[in-house]
Amino acid sequence: MLRWLRSLLGRSESNAARLWIISAPSGAGKTSLVRELCQRQPKLRMSVSYTTRSRRPAEVDGHDYHFIDVSTFKAKAAAGEFLEHAEVFGNFYATGRAEVQTILDQGHNVILEIDWQGARQARAAMPEAGSIFILPPSFAELERRLRGRGSDSEEVIQRRLSEARQDMSHWPEFAYVVINDDFGSAADALEAILARQGDPWRSGNPEMKNKVTRLLA
Repeated sequence: MLRWLRSLLGRSESNAARLWIISAPSGAGKTSLVRELCQRQPKLRMSVSYTTRSRRPAEVDGHDYHFIDVSTFKAKAAAGEFLEHAEVFGNFYATGRAEVQTILDQGHNVILEIDWQGARQARAAMPEAGSIFILPPSFAELERRLRGRGSDSEEVIQRRLSEARQDMSHWPEFAYVVINDDFGSAADALEAILARQGDPWRSGNPEMKNKVTRLLA
């Protein structure tokens, strides 16, 4: 079945390229799932974000991010060059409008990995975009994952947990919801959604709504 889905997705990419917005609270596994999705579907393209934060040693400009200074960022924002932009932890992040459109014009689906605030802006700018929200199987599991990273202080962990609760409350704004209780199954769900076979994961699906309600209770 997955081979059939991948074939269908390949045809949809060439005939009806689409922007897909994927959001999640910190610790839900979004980045790992998006990487897996891109490995399964080489024709997918990730949008490279702009940021004003400092480049980390292993990062490559133009691949991980487009690193620019604050004045350049503000000038681009004022000129309407961004599809969405936001300030996160004192740094600015944005998605280039022209870059996304160029990839779409080439016939490729584009994955935009951003938070719910950026997703709201992007949907307003491109109402035809698809949107997916990824949830952890429980808040306790989310906390376990955040602590398991071993790189954040207790203060940072508590801040991320508080923000995660707020983030998760915005799941109804997205067309689809995927609960990452099993990595392989969650990746399969994302693949099915992009192949236009995502009805079981629609946020308006009564069964899905019940699952999410229980998860957030």
